[in-house]
Amino acid sequence: MVGNVIFNNKSIHYKREGNGKPIVLLHGFLESLEMWDNFTKTLSKGFTVIRIDLPGFGNSESISNINTMELMADTVNAVMDQEQIKSAVIVGHSMGGYTAMAFADKFPDKLKGLCLFHSHAAADSEEAKTNRERTIEIVEQNHVGFISNFISDLFAPTNIQKFKLEIDLLKTQALKTSMEGVVSALKGMKSRTGKFDLLEKTNVPVLFIAGKKDKRIPADTIMQQALLPHHSEVLLLENVGHMGYIEAKKETLESLRCFVNKCY
Repeated sequence: MVGNVIFNNKSIHYKREGNGKPIVLLHGFLESLEMWDNFTKTLSKGFTVIRIDLPGFGNSESISNINTMELMADTVNAVMDQEQIKSAVIVGHSMGGYTAMAFADKFPDKLKGLCLFHSHAAADSEEAKTNRERTIEIVEQNHVGFISNFISDLFAPTNIQKFKLEIDLLKTQALKTSMEGVVSALKGMKSRTGKFDLLEKTNVPVLFIAGKKDKRIPADTIMQQALLPHHSEVLLLENVGHMGYIEAKKETLESLRCFVNKCY
């Protein structure tokens, strides 16, 4: 089922598929709910799967000139309310993980489990904030060029040729994103706060998925944060960058399926 919810007078697009205990899948930067197509085919056989286009991406409108992680979390909550889902396992890839943690912070009673899929709990360092500003300037000058270079760099070097078709499709999908949506999300990620305290205090299980070849979020960073929750699981992927759902689809899908079952 395809749905839309109106939030702050803007349309947020989502899909609901399958039956069973609910999972909410959140995409990353320059992605959309389409990134979860292959996962949904399997997961919807045993679970209710909700996929959401976060503000400014896919078929969802941008809400603000700064789409904060908290604002994105509010849209997730709005979708869950409309679908009458009282609680769910939230899975977030990269930026989607930041949104998932903001959701966990704001709506802890609605969380059954948390999966940080190539994501982490730290705020941007000063260096990272400076890099975000530079990225915004690049995007405003050459939106198309930025997207093309950005996506290829998310994969482990040895996987770029192997997954050329998938990379080309990701680029095509990402180019549908407006410059406004890209910039608003960059500003939102730059302004996010750290969530180490959330990981320490949460009582729900947390799954961390990390790639040893991830240039965006080093595996060591994720491994250190995995020590914080009371119940923590880690999937460490050998020859994988930032895109484990493509680079190691079988392993990540099975790990996620098993994890969700444990959460319920």
